[in-house]
Amino acid sequence: MPPASTPARRTAVDVTALLERGRTLATPVLRTAVDRLAPPMDTVAAYHFGWIDAAGNPADGDGGKAVRPALAVLSAEVTGARPEVGVPGAVAVELVHNFSLLHDDLMDGDEQRRHRDTVWKVHGPAQAILVGDALFALANEVLLELGTVEAGRATRRLTAASRALIDGQAQDISYEHRDRVSVEECLEMEGNKTGALLAASSSIGAVLGGADDATADALEKYGYHLGLSFQAVDDLLGIWGDPEATGKQTWSDLRQRKKSLPVVAALAAGGAASEKLGEMLAADAKSTDFENFSEEEFAARAALIEEAGGRDWTAEEARRQHTVALEALDAVDMPGRVRDAFAALADFVVVRKR
Repeated sequence: MPPASTPARRTAVDVTALLERGRTLATPVLRTAVDRLAPPMDTVAAYHFGWIDAAGNPADGDGGKAVRPALAVLSAEVTGARPEVGVPGAVAVELVHNFSLLHDDLMDGDEQRRHRDTVWKVHGPAQAILVGDALFALANEVLLELGTVEAGRATRRLTAASRALIDGQAQDISYEHRDRVSVEECLEMEGNKTGALLAASSSIGAVLGGADDATADALEKYGYHLGLSFQAVDDLLGIWGDPEATGKQTWSDLRQRKKSLPVVAALAAGGAASEKLGEMLAADAKSTDFENFSEEEFAARAALIEEAGGRDWTAEEARRQHTVALEALDAVDMPGRVRDAFAALADFVVVRKR
């Protein structure tokens, strides 16, 4: 799926290097923070982050895309500060993000993340809950122990984003039990669940670097709409993604009855395919044999979503949100190379396979 048109004035950016920089700067501080946890939570958290395997042996697991830490250290450079100024923000955001993953995996019943068993599957539901709670507490500690006015401002913004994230998860769960969800409700949920934390990621380094509220707000707007674009792509991958790339089952979101954007858009489209899909999903909700559905049955539902236009609408929405995110950068005075890096990260979010 192509991104929105790229301005000719934009210089080339090595996105892989940008992501690796965020990961390299944040990981040692992240590991030090996790080492504070009491046993066995420290070990369980290390397994979740991919640093050890289920037997406790050192591992070089897939730590995810590292978009959030990349944004946090990049945003520090908006103020002219060194990228290292954004590291506590990058670590705090990663801790909140992983708190949400630990709890979400348990609530959704997901048994695989990043190509291996999830924490609750290996260490049990109780540990998944406790470690998630501990990571959330650590996030605030990492920021507040800086002891600066800027750290207090950053913590307030991260706390607000965390509450929105939790609201989004609550909405997501409630929607699974409803026959119909509007496109507007779905976008609100995804804005809370994904947009809020990416908004915090995009501004937190700048706040730690002394940016004023107007600058931080504009960067948050970029991150929020980037999050909506990110989630729209995630929703496409949740149905049509290659399991080898995503690390999840085929038709993953359909198996969980998620009211994701392609589903919601297809149901709102009208027409024969939309009507048939609605009848099928309503019957699924009452089925006692849903967990035993075949690959062909899920494929049939995916085909109806595509026929009704849900796939194309979601791809276009990803592009639209990408454009809005880039436009938000126009309100911020920053070095051209930093602006180009923000734009390149936005492009990466829209064009990906996992």
